[in-house]
Amino acid sequence: MTRFKQGLEPPELREGTAIPPVVKSINQKMIALYAEASGDFNPIHIDETFAKSTPLGGTIAHGMLILSYISEMMAAAFGRAWLTTGGLSVRFKAPARPGDTITTTGKIKSIERQDGVTHIRCSVESCNQAKEVVISGITTVTTINHGALSE
Repeated sequence: MTRFKQGLEPPELREGTAIPPVVKSINQKMIALYAEASGDFNPIHIDETFAKSTPLGGTIAHGMLILSYISEMMAAAFGRAWLTTGGLSVRFKAPARPGDTITTTGKIKSIERQDGVTHIRCSVESCNQAKEVVISGITTVTTINHGALSE
């Protein structure tokens, strides 16, 4: 997998470049573990009997769990630059459910370079196996010395 970090100006770092995707299968155990880690025990996430009685018809994954896949993808692609300067603006469009396979993708939309600093703007989205968009948005990353390519 290609990883971008601070340093060189790789030819791969250009507008239109796809970011390697992250694919995750959601199950109820994963949702329960996220509830434990986050302290969010809303019954729509963990109580299958309750969740079936709601308009959603069953449990759903925490939005922040699915959002973490965007961060995972960006960290894999941009390394420390994402962890130290990354920003995002997203919209939650649909719930993710146990049994869903979520594919998170991104693409570099713009690169602005000025005075040794590069600002990278990416479009991102997470979709389920039916191609329904669960989350969509924009991320930003700032690198010094124009980002470097490493393996």
